Amino acid sequence: MLFITNRFPTQSIRTRLNRNFTFDLNNNAASNSVFYCERQGEEEYQEIGSSAFLQRLKEADVNQVLIYIHGFSNLPEDVFVAVQEFQSLCDETKPGEVLVVPLVWPCDNDLGIVKDYWDDQESADLSGFSFARVLQRFLDWREGEQFKQDPTPCLKRINVLAHSMGNRVLRETLRIWHKYSLPGGVPLLFRNTFLVAADIVNESLEEGRSGELIVHSSRNVTVYFASDDLALRASKASNLRNRIASRRLGHTGPEDMIRLPRNVFAVDCDDVNTLYDFPKGHSYFRSGIVPGKPGVVFQHLFVALESGRVFPEDELRRMTILRD
Repeated sequence: MLFITNRFPTQSIRTRLNRNFTFDLNNNAASNSVFYCERQGEEEYQEIGSSAFLQRLKEADVNQVLIYIHGFSNLPEDVFVAVQEFQSLCDETKPGEVLVVPLVWPCDNDLGIVKDYWDDQESADLSGFSFARVLQRFLDWREGEQFKQDPTPCLKRINVLAHSMGNRVLRETLRIWHKYSLPGGVPLLFRNTFLVAADIVNESLEEGRSGELIVHSSRNVTVYFASDDLALRASKASNLRNRIASRRLGHTGPEDMIRLPRNVFAVDCDDVNTLYDFPKGHSYFRSGIVPGKPGVVFQHLFVALESGRVFPEDELRRMTILRD
């Protein structure tokens, strides 16, 4: 499994091609460096470098790449297990269609959920600086460097799935990329952007708000939400504790669809989220009731991946309600 991380290794932060890479799990600071790696087995990782990484993506026998940004309180092996499940569901649905590539950012997993949550917010924000460099690296490679090895352009479609606080990472990544590298605006880079149980405020995607660049960079933006998502209640508790009162995008969906561009869609998962992920109702986008078998949320998501289009039940409101 290929992955990119800005977690500190126990080794030097200076890149050494093909070295063993070991996560420093006691350090949840966001590194300014990024590491392009491959998972070779449980807790076995190798740093391969950005050039080899991007070439491997180009040569992969798939049609699309899905960048997977995990949520809070996830250590690396937790992320890789979730990605393996998602990749298996993709392969079972249509072999050779999608390669899932996780971005692993630093979470704290030892001080209790509310304290972890607030620490992880800071790590998520700071991770935007590292991952903005990843996007710029990809853009530079796509526009020129790839042709040094192979004159054929990389035609794979790029998608992104951000779960929970991973939406904050995505928001900050695009904001910082725009501020420091692309003041004229971000490119239309993603075919689909899936915002699942998004732990950002529900007005975020509106023009002038902190997440508007998510809309600018994507052909389609699909928001999956559920009002009884218990994990997002930790978000509410932590934010109220810090005197921030706001409804979360993953709880209510967008505040007002009328204020959003036509490429934003909302999917109500209230009827299935706790069936698929009891009792939290937070990680409901992979397996359904039966582990290893796709649920209706995954099926909805995969149709958009394969077709590049979202087909809402209510076209006027751009809204769909999912039921098992």
